[in-house]
Amino acid sequence: MKFQSDLFETAITGYGPGWITVRGERIAHSVLLSSSGERVVWPCAHFEDLGSQHFEPLALQRPELVLFGSGARLRFPPPAWIRPLIEAGIGVETMDTAAACRTYNILAGEGRRVIAALLLDAGEEAPDRLK
Repeated sequence: MKFQSDLFETAITGYGPGWITVRGERIAHSVLLSSSGERVVWPCAHFEDLGSQHFEPLALQRPELVLFGSGARLRFPPPAWIRPLIEAGIGVETMDTAAACRTYNILAGEGRRVIAALLLDAGEEAPDRLK
């Protein structure tokens, strides 16, 4: 009996403020990860840099779901940014980047066609949840 599945090509094996690790390689820039094995630099350093042009190309890949990791804190994209995905019938889930990493590993590990659009902003701090 096997209790742990083999790691897939773009498995996220670690994460922290402003970085993730994919199969042992540290990445410190925003990135698009696909369960089909693609890993592409996402040309946006901060949430404020984003626009529809960052989400529109994702619709061409026809995933079941796009997980948007919005950085250290949860921020929702305006509907206009993700309209091409919605019109293509592609689900979009927004969460902080740490949650998106965990969710991506689960869904991709199940063999789902998923893209993680992860905003990695090294200068951003997570909100103090105790205040």
